[in-house]
Amino acid sequence: MENLRRAFSIILAVAGIYLVVLGGRLLFLGGSPYYLLVGIIYVVAVWLMWKQDRRSVWLISAVLLITVLWSAWEVHGIGAYWGWLARLMVPLGFAIVAALLFASFRDKAGKACLGAAALGAVCFAAVFARAFINVPYVAATNGDDYKIAQSDNKPIDWTAYSRDTMGIRFSPFTQINRDNVKDLKVAWTYRTGRDFSNANSVDQNTPLQIGNTLYACTPENAVHAINATTGERKWLYEAKAKSYTWARCRGLGYYENTAAVSGEICAKRIVGNTVDGRLYELDAETGALCPQFGTNGEVDLRANMGVMGPGYYYQNSAPLVAGDKIIVGGWVSDNQNLSEPSGAIRAFDALTGTLVWTWDPGNPDVARDPLNDGEYTAGTPNMWTHAAFDPALGVVYAPMGNAGTDYYNAKRPEHSLEYNAALVALDVNTGKPKWSFQTVHDDLWDYDIPSQPALLDMKNDAGEMVPAVLIFTKRGQIFALDRRDGTPISKVEELPVPTTGTVPENRVSPTQPYSVDMPVINSERFTEASSWGMTMFDQLLCRISYKQMRYDGDFTLPGLDWTLSSPGVLGGQNWGSASYDPLNRRLFVNDIRLGDVKRMMTRPEYDKALETRTPSADGHGLAPMDGTPYAIENGNWYSPLGVPCQQPPLGTVTAIDLDTRSIAWQMPGGTAEQLGPLNIKLGLPLTLGMPTYAGTSVTAGGIVFFAGTQDFYLRAYDAATGEELVKVPLPVGASATPMVFISPENGKEYVVLSVGGAAHSAAGDYLMAFTLPE
Repeated sequence: MENLRRAFSIILAVAGIYLVVLGGRLLFLGGSPYYLLVGIIYVVAVWLMWKQDRRSVWLISAVLLITVLWSAWEVHGIGAYWGWLARLMVPLGFAIVAALLFASFRDKAGKACLGAAALGAVCFAAVFARAFINVPYVAATNGDDYKIAQSDNKPIDWTAYSRDTMGIRFSPFTQINRDNVKDLKVAWTYRTGRDFSNANSVDQNTPLQIGNTLYACTPENAVHAINATTGERKWLYEAKAKSYTWARCRGLGYYENTAAVSGEICAKRIVGNTVDGRLYELDAETGALCPQFGTNGEVDLRANMGVMGPGYYYQNSAPLVAGDKIIVGGWVSDNQNLSEPSGAIRAFDALTGTLVWTWDPGNPDVARDPLNDGEYTAGTPNMWTHAAFDPALGVVYAPMGNAGTDYYNAKRPEHSLEYNAALVALDVNTGKPKWSFQTVHDDLWDYDIPSQPALLDMKNDAGEMVPAVLIFTKRGQIFALDRRDGTPISKVEELPVPTTGTVPENRVSPTQPYSVDMPVINSERFTEASSWGMTMFDQLLCRISYKQMRYDGDFTLPGLDWTLSSPGVLGGQNWGSASYDPLNRRLFVNDIRLGDVKRMMTRPEYDKALETRTPSADGHGLAPMDGTPYAIENGNWYSPLGVPCQQPPLGTVTAIDLDTRSIAWQMPGGTAEQLGPLNIKLGLPLTLGMPTYAGTSVTAGGIVFFAGTQDFYLRAYDAATGEELVKVPLPVGASATPMVFISPENGKEYVVLSVGGAAHSAAGDYLMAFTLPE
C-alpha cells in the first residue's frame, strides 16, 4: 500500500505543478484563479501524503468541494452537463483514490475513508454513465399533438436535389412510420467503385429517383443508373472529370422534353455538372450524351468567367432545372486573389444548352453575354450552393457568397456590395433581380449563405398564411421572408456590433441584421468559462488560448492579432439546408457549432510563413489574398489533444414549430464513438452532439431521417418528440442527405443513402437502400 501511495503522490505532484505553472499563467492573463489555487492545494497534499498524514485526504477532498462550488458558479446554459463533467472527474477521481489509500488504517478514520471512497465511486460511475445517455438539449413538450398525414403511398418521383425545387425534402409516404421503423433493414447495397486517390474527394450525393431508376453521381462525376428496387446497375457514365482541390457531386437534375415524339432519344434527360467546369445532359434511358445539347452533349461553364487558376472555379452542387431552363452558379476558391472568377449566375436552355440569360452581380447591364472584354465581372459574389425555384411565381432564389477575399473588403466591386451574403430573387425568364435581402453587411467573416432556401407557407404576424422563403445562415440565424417581395415575415432588427479591431482599410458596418422573432441555432456567446476540454488539464490550455485571443462577441472583426469567431466559417447551418413537414408546419435543421480562429498577416509575415508552409487551395488554413495588403491564416479552435475548445454540443438536430416560432425539440448530433483525443479512436459513444453534415429528410409517417453525424449510423427520429427510434449501422460515415421513395415495382417504401465517408472516417463507395421486412 505504501508503494501505491507514493506512486499516487507522484502523479498528484505532477498534476499540482502543472496546475500551478499554467494556472499562474492563466491568472496573469486575467483568468480564473481556480487552477492555481487547486495546484497549490495538491502540492501541499503531496507533501502531507509523503509524511503519511491523513490531512492530505482532507485537502484533496477540499479540492472536490471547491470544484463543485466553482462549477456551480461557472457552468450554465445548453450543454451544462459537459461543463460539469470536464471539471469534476479528475478532482473526484483523485479524491476517491486518496480515500482508498488511507482506508487501510484500521481505525474509525480509515473506515470513514473507505465509506467516502465507496460513495465517491458510485457518484463517479453515475456521473460518467450520464455521458452515454441520449438526453435532449431541449425536450419536447407537445408530442401528442403531432399529426400523421393520410397517404395512399403511391409512387412520386424524386426529381431534384431536395425532391422538388422547393427545398423542403418532404416525402408524403407512411409505410415506414414511428411504430415500425425499428424494423428497418438493409434492402441492397450498391458499390460505385469510385476513385479514392483524391484525399479531398467526399461523396455527398443525394440520388434522383425517376420511376424504377435511381441516378447517383460520385465526386468524380461518374453517373450510375441503378434499379431502384434491386440495386442492380443499368448503366454507367464516366465524365472523366479532374479536380485540383475539393471534389463533390451533391446531386443531379432531371429534365423531361414533353414535346418529344415516341422513341426520340433524350426525351428524358439527366443533367449534371462537373468539378472541372462542364454542364452535360445524358439520355436517362441509356446514359449516352445528348447530341442536341451544347457541343456533343456538353457546355463549357468556364467560358467568359475570368482567370482560371487550377481548381479556382467548378460546380459542386446540383444544377437547378427550373422549367425549361438549367440554372447554374459555381464554387470559387476562397481567398486566393481579387481577380477570382466571376460569380455570374447563368441560365441555359434545357433542350439545346444555349445560354438564355446571365445575371452578373457586378454589372446590371449584362443580359446574356459579357460586356467587358469578353468576360463577366471578376471577383463578384457567387452561388456555390443550391438555389430554389417557385414555378408559380417564376422566381429563382439564389443564396450568395462573398466577393473577392473573405476578410478584406476594401476592393470589392462597388455594384456587388448589396449582394454579398444575400438571398437574391431572380426572374426565371430574364435573370433580373426582383428583390434581394442581405444577411450580413460588409461581410468579413466568410458568412456566405450556405444552404438551399426552403419555400413553404407560413403565418405572418396577422395570422395569415403567406408564401415564405426561409434563409438558413452560418450564424444560426433563420430569416423568414415573404417570397413575393422579400419583406420580413418574422421581425428583423439591425443591432449594434463591434466596429474596432480590424485593419484600417476594411469597410465596417456598425449594425447587422438579426432575426429576433425566430429561434437562433447556436446562440451561445463564448466566455472563458465556456472554454472546454476533456479534463481540467486540457481545459486549462483552452482557457489560456481564449485569454490570448481577441473575442468581442458576434462579429468580432478580423485583424492582425489572433481573433476568435463564433459561429465559425462552417456554421451554424451549412449546405445540408432543412426539411419541412407541411401538415404540422414543423421545420427540421441540423447544425455545426465550431468556432474558428484567424489572423490577418502582413506581406512580410506571409512570405516568412511560406518558407515552411504551403498555402491552401480552398482558402482555409494559410491563404494569400493576392491583390490586397494582407494574407490570412485561419483554422479550428482545438486543444493540443485535437479536441474542440468549446463546451458541447458541437452539433444538434433541431425541430422548429413555425406557428409558434420556437424550438419544439433539440437532440445531440450523434456521438463521439468513432473519435478520441490525438485522433485515437476510443469507441466511447459519448452523446456530446458532434458537428453535423448534409441534411435531414422528413416523411408523412412522422420520421426524420438523418445520417450526417460523425459516428456511422443512419438515424430515425420521432418527428414529434425527437426520440431516437432506431440507428442502423453503416460501414463508414455518411456526408449525404437521405432520400425516400416508393418503388413502382413492388410498392414498398425505401430510404436511400450515399455512404461515402465523413470527417474522421474512411472513405466509402456505398449506396445503400433500407426498407421494412416482408
